[in-house]
Amino acid sequence: MNTALLIIDVQQALCSGEDEVFESRRVIERINQVSRLARSAQSTVIIIQYEEQDGPFEYGTEGWALDTDLETGPADIYARKTTPDSFHNTELHALLQARGIKELVICGLQSEYCVDSTTRSALALGYPVTLVSDGHSTLDNGIIKAAQITAHHNLTLGRIGGYGPAVRVIPAAEVRIQG
Repeated sequence: MNTALLIIDVQQALCSGEDEVFESRRVIERINQVSRLARSAQSTVIIIQYEEQDGPFEYGTEGWALDTDLETGPADIYARKTTPDSFHNTELHALLQARGIKELVICGLQSEYCVDSTTRSALALGYPVTLVSDGHSTLDNGIIKAAQITAHHNLTLGRIGGYGPAVRVIPAAEVRIQG
């Protein structure tokens, strides 16, 4: 099965300053662990960046840039998006189809927004998903803590049914990727 790794929104605006996600350094370490595995398997690695017209994610700004600790490779593919869903109004699905991708591994930021939306869209499009349980994070939201939000999404996304394909939720150390 041809697998692609999606790394979502590991950008400066979410990895430093007052909007830094919970345990950002630990999460980036796990993402790097999985991306090294994907690259060694010669799998497709797609780095997705959110952008907006005005604000911390404005294209080309420091906040829009990838975090400096995120490892990238020369064969990585970069994709831009303007909504939480990495498939909505982007070329991502067509790119995956053109490469014969049949399964996705997903990690990145933020658990309840872009990771959740992209995972649900992937399922709706027929892709089985491996969600890296310790490879995504978010911020406290004023009601519940970031760690609880991430744990909730690991549980919820792992239980989604009805799409056909399912979400397998596992830690980075257990991820296996086939090219």
